[in-house]
Amino acid sequence: AMRVLLLLAPPLCAHTGSDDTRLGQIPVRMKSFVDRGTVAGVVTLVARNGRIAATDAVGYTDIESRQTLRPDAIFQIHSMTKPVVAIAAMMLAEEGKLSLNDPVEKHLPEFRGQKLLDGNVLRPPSRPITIRDLMTHTSGLPTNPPPGIGELHGALHKSLADVVLIISQTPIAFEPGSRWLYSNTGIATLARIVEVLGGMPFEKFLETRIFLPLGMKDTYIYPPKDKWQRMPTAYILKDGKPLKYTADPLGEGAMKFRDGAKYPLPEGGLYSTAADLFRLYQMMLNGGQLDGQRILSRHSVTTMTQVHTGNLNTNGPGMGYGLAWAVARDAAAAPLSEGTYGHGGRYGTYALIDPRYNLIGIFLIHREGGSDERNAFLNILYGALTD
Repeated sequence: AMRVLLLLAPPLCAHTGSDDTRLGQIPVRMKSFVDRGTVAGVVTLVARNGRIAATDAVGYTDIESRQTLRPDAIFQIHSMTKPVVAIAAMMLAEEGKLSLNDPVEKHLPEFRGQKLLDGNVLRPPSRPITIRDLMTHTSGLPTNPPPGIGELHGALHKSLADVVLIISQTPIAFEPGSRWLYSNTGIATLARIVEVLGGMPFEKFLETRIFLPLGMKDTYIYPPKDKWQRMPTAYILKDGKPLKYTADPLGEGAMKFRDGAKYPLPEGGLYSTAADLFRLYQMMLNGGQLDGQRILSRHSVTTMTQVHTGNLNTNGPGMGYGLAWAVARDAAAAPLSEGTYGHGGRYGTYALIDPRYNLIGIFLIHREGGSDERNAFLNILYGALTD
């Protein structure tokens, strides 16, 4: 399979430590999924040793119109937003505005007196939840917004302050730190702390402190109208075929472009491109800086990307959890090597950062359900390593 490598990538595999012919199998394999009809289109990016080795777009932005998918397509990356919230919190920690072991109630007084639901009994937990608990999904806060605002993710009709006030009055499900429970409400709470201590709206903090310095020009919580047409159609896999995701307001519903939204959806609101995400992840791989812009200290990067959950059962075999990053603990997480960290998103998007091989892999689709395509991408990616 012949294809054009990006000009900024050297034609020789020696520089990127990857076999170009093998990397060339990525778009070929992805096209086979498009031809089979399980996915509309896929954008992939592979970087090694600080250089983009390959970037590819195959398939369509929309199955019906068959408009060609371009590498600069803007995807909803959903839960891949979570590590970005944690990066923002770590920046504030470096400024001395918070500590990981701070009780949440120190910064958000509405959390004072929060109760634990023990069977049918409400009682005080043995300790209050901390900022670290929020980042590691060990706070006991519920996965999704409580019943009173159950429609939040579809309507985005309340402010972050209002949402977190309601979350603060929700009992936690277990003693903080004792279990792992993936928690959107915990990340929303973390974002509210960023907003309060950062002195500006949460989305403004991300824009001014992270996206602009890193040159991430297509990454937004609220995308501008002139870029809406670059966003592919969202699908859901039904009986092995993608169905237009009209049932999800964030998919092909009223909130696809966040038009009129009040809630910034910090647990999953970001839109981004492969090129922008590469810049974010290369900053992490570089120990916190890119092109002379330091976002985090090397120590913060190390802290974020080590396992904080011990032997707790987290998100899959061989996996543990860092500070809003999933981290590979051992070979059961194959093909990932130990210490690889990353995150996925609800519409099938995924990225990995592998410090051992100085490797970044980015996989972007707009389809909930199934991960055959992602697994194929990962296997080819690791199979292409030459050193």
